[in-house]
Amino acid sequence: AMQGPDADDAACVDRPIEPVTQLLGQGIGNLRIAVAGGYFKSSLSPEAREAVARVANALSVTREVELPEAARARAAAFVITTSEGASLHLDRLRSRPSDFDPAVRDRLFAGAMIPSVYVDRAQKFRRWYRTKVMELFEMVDVILAPSTPCVAPKLGQTTFVLDGVEMLVRPNIGIHTQPISFIGLPVAAVPVPLNPMPIGVQIIAAPWREDVVLRVSYALEQAGVVRAPRPKEF
Repeated sequence: AMQGPDADDAACVDRPIEPVTQLLGQGIGNLRIAVAGGYFKSSLSPEAREAVARVANALSVTREVELPEAARARAAAFVITTSEGASLHLDRLRSRPSDFDPAVRDRLFAGAMIPSVYVDRAQKFRRWYRTKVMELFEMVDVILAPSTPCVAPKLGQTTFVLDGVEMLVRPNIGIHTQPISFIGLPVAAVPVPLNPMPIGVQIIAAPWREDVVLRVSYALEQAGVVRAPRPKEF
């Protein structure tokens, strides 16, 4: 893992290194843990529901919290990341468009055409959303949520079905992570072993509390709840 400021990154926060290895054995007895409800309980396969339930049961979690406007956060994240990606690659898109995978190229082209007013509104929403989520972390230390709505899709698979609706894999596999990464929260996606493939559960904490994320992850690993055995078949 990397810690400390990067002199070449203008957006990097200048914070001292904070070692966490020696904190892993502190356990989780004093931590307030909740499961994300609402948006994060929808569009889930039975496997994803089971994985979250296993982790919650292992941690004796009974509390539920709801991240406000999580669906809108996902939409705003799409606007910002797509437009920023297009800006980053715009010169190459113009000069060497054939170098890009067609699906990626289409998304970047779409990002380049997003009106600036949409990006501005998405950024304003992000500030509001972050404030509301930080209020939740005044009541809890850790939030559990699914990492993906289903087990890993097969190579070349382009669609999957959730709640009876066929969806494209690429834009929808991250429906439960985008509202979290949108505001830069520290997360560990721990693998819960199911048959035949494991599936991830997000361990989420407030900014700069990687120590809490890793303490919970380590406790689950030591209890044998999370692991990633090699599947016998794919």
